[in-house]
Amino acid sequence: MAVDVKTEIVIERPCAEVAAYAADPDNAPRWYVNIKSVEWVTPAPLRVGSRLAFVAQFLGRRLAYTYEVVEHIPAARFVMRTAEGPFPMETTYAWEAVGEGATRMTLRNRGEPSGFSKLVAPFMAAMERANRADLARLKALLERSAPARSPSPQ
Repeated sequence: MAVDVKTEIVIERPCAEVAAYAADPDNAPRWYVNIKSVEWVTPAPLRVGSRLAFVAQFLGRRLAYTYEVVEHIPAARFVMRTAEGPFPMETTYAWEAVGEGATRMTLRNRGEPSGFSKLVAPFMAAMERANRADLARLKALLERSAPARSPSPQ
């Protein structure tokens, strides 16, 4: 059974700023609750083919996996894939400008878990909760660090 979890949030910051922060692997432990560390396997800068080693803690388990960047369109879309471990997965970020100075960010995780198909439904629910928490944390980080906006003239 496939897992496909899609979560969205609107962040009151410009699209380019949200995308640049979220797509920077070095920022992942700051806004992903379960990501403990990220190490560059290939040299920076980030580009298609870059490989990144992640260590996460999810549902009481330590997970170590390497993502490969398969698509990177700055301020639009970012896609990473891993074929390792018990849960080969693709993670997609998409950004869309909404209104003046706001961004809709979509976080999507898709994959085929192996070895625990009976647990897919609770796993998907846990992943959805984690994704919502991660996006809320990202929103709080970016909006808190934002300079105050002056009211727009009417």
